[in-house]
Amino acid sequence: MACTGWPTSDATPVTAVDELDLVIVGSGVAGLSAAVAAADLHGLRVGVLTKGEMHQATTRWAQGGVAAVLSGDPDSTDVHLADTVRAGAGLCDVDAVRVMVDEAPGRVHGLIALGAVFDTDPTGRLSLGREGGHSYPRILHAGGAATGNEIERALVDAVQRTATSIGEHHFVVDLLVEQGRCVGVSALDRDGRPQEVRARHTLLAAGGSGQLFSVTTNPAEATGDGIAMAIRAGVHVADVEFLQFHPTALHHPAMPRPLLSEALRGHGALLRDPGGERFVDELQPRDVVSRAITAVMTSQGVDHVWLDATGLEDLETRFPTIFAALAQVGLDPAHEWLPVAPAAHYHCGGIVTDLDGATALPGLWAVGEVSCVGVHGANRLASNSLLDGMVFSIRAVEAIDAGKSAPEATGVMRGVLAGSDPGPIGSVEAAAPRPRRWAETPGRDPAELRRRLQHAMTTGAGMARSADSLARVAAELDAVEHDIGGAGGRPSWELRNLVLTGRALLHAALLRCETRGAHTRLEFPDPQADQLHRLVLV
Repeated sequence: MACTGWPTSDATPVTAVDELDLVIVGSGVAGLSAAVAAADLHGLRVGVLTKGEMHQATTRWAQGGVAAVLSGDPDSTDVHLADTVRAGAGLCDVDAVRVMVDEAPGRVHGLIALGAVFDTDPTGRLSLGREGGHSYPRILHAGGAATGNEIERALVDAVQRTATSIGEHHFVVDLLVEQGRCVGVSALDRDGRPQEVRARHTLLAAGGSGQLFSVTTNPAEATGDGIAMAIRAGVHVADVEFLQFHPTALHHPAMPRPLLSEALRGHGALLRDPGGERFVDELQPRDVVSRAITAVMTSQGVDHVWLDATGLEDLETRFPTIFAALAQVGLDPAHEWLPVAPAAHYHCGGIVTDLDGATALPGLWAVGEVSCVGVHGANRLASNSLLDGMVFSIRAVEAIDAGKSAPEATGVMRGVLAGSDPGPIGSVEAAAPRPRRWAETPGRDPAELRRRLQHAMTTGAGMARSADSLARVAAELDAVEHDIGGAGGRPSWELRNLVLTGRALLHAALLRCETRGAHTRLEFPDPQADQLHRLVLV
């Protein structure tokens, strides 16, 4: 049926929308970049569906900047590629990384053309910072540590001018699949009423899964919806065991946890244990730093370590957003150390795509954190996430406009398409967890069940895992799923998505018998040569 009554852009009031050219699920950097390109550059009829309001996506919370090698830098895209591959611990698809780093400058200049304002030095040149895992300063920031907010602002303004229709507070329940093709999505509108939104193409940009854990930097909307929808539709997912923890989230009751940007360490902030001693090179990739912090917390029986930024000059000027946020909770970074601990931050894996964002299901595309194109491998390099969303969303729109109808054997998709060369990193297929039928009984409180799930995942499948801990978490997730019952509505659907995404993560984590990147197995503390492959669940 047609979708009616969507909130609409100011430019074109729409009271009824027949089939769209493209429906986009999600309003982060990936979804909004795709929407702007599709409507403004290619003249497609575009609809955007988002769970909250347009400006509430995870992108808004991104303090890190955009990594890009711009003309005139002493840096090179080859070094950016090498840094990305090294951080990915052997599992990056080099072709995908090459696309990302080569197209980065054009995407940055495109954002500037849309009105995004990045920080500059006194001479007016773009100011570049350095973050963990990067060999050179190549990170553009806005407002010190408000980059995501600035990018989101510029993109939201552009989408509101160009999109055919915008549906805020629309929760997408599932993909519509007819005769082997995705033809849109089923959703609940802001009043909980079911509706179908049909389109020639569907692009999932639904973000990550940080709400699997009790302590996370992700907003409440990050419930793994995209991965769960893909699994229910029989679409491949990969690398889902690699859930990256950000090493320096503020240890504070606020949720999502406030981030203390990687740029602080790039600027010279130091990590100290309870005795005041440094214990790690602060500019190592995130998995290394998070693992070192966790080791100190475990060995010394503490729940946080300290970030010492007292020696930094111009802290309030360089990082005004962080400085103001700390002042609100009574902390002065110029004179006192800041309590920090790792928090769930970014899902490195997701829905398998080729280098244009095409999935194995015709009509379905995926970009951004919900996707697995191969650029992050086992651990994402800092400030590559916004770049990933910007680059591959535009490629997806260009492929759609060019009439592409099936995935190609590029990127991670090489390991999925029969008869194709999987490249230097092979893929091993395993069965994805099967969605279960829910008992037609009243369910328990979804909020209580979400807390149970998050506690189990945090204690048994977080920074450190073992076969025993993963088995305990799996049993708890089964119990949570049983207690959801047949209840409907968004909270229950989000919980089902968390359970299914969590079960996929557990399954992959059990199969990966090594420690690599963001995945730590206590029984297997080192990387294993025979595990240098990508786990694809189908």
